[in-house]
Amino acid sequence: MTIKPLADRVLVKMEELQEKTASGLYIPQTAQEKTQIGVVVAVGEGTEDVKMNVKEGDRVMHDKYAGTSVKADGTEYLILSMKDILAIIE
Repeated sequence: MTIKPLADRVLVKMEELQEKTASGLYIPQTAQEKTQIGVVVAVGEGTEDVKMNVKEGDRVMHDKYAGTSVKADGTEYLILSMKDILAIIE
């Protein structure tokens, strides 16, 4: 399945949640925080008012409660508006 974002939307593949601490302790799923970092997979064309400042392959940080979660081919994605992307991580 191919997901192509429209207008000012961005498709982001979320990073895996950390299941183990640096010291080797396992973190239960109930205590794991939702990740706010992912890699841009696809970018919409933008609108007259919104310029798309990210490109495929960029690692980005987004607003914690933003976006629509989508699962395709066993992979979790998030569809975000450009305004919900907080930073590009280099």
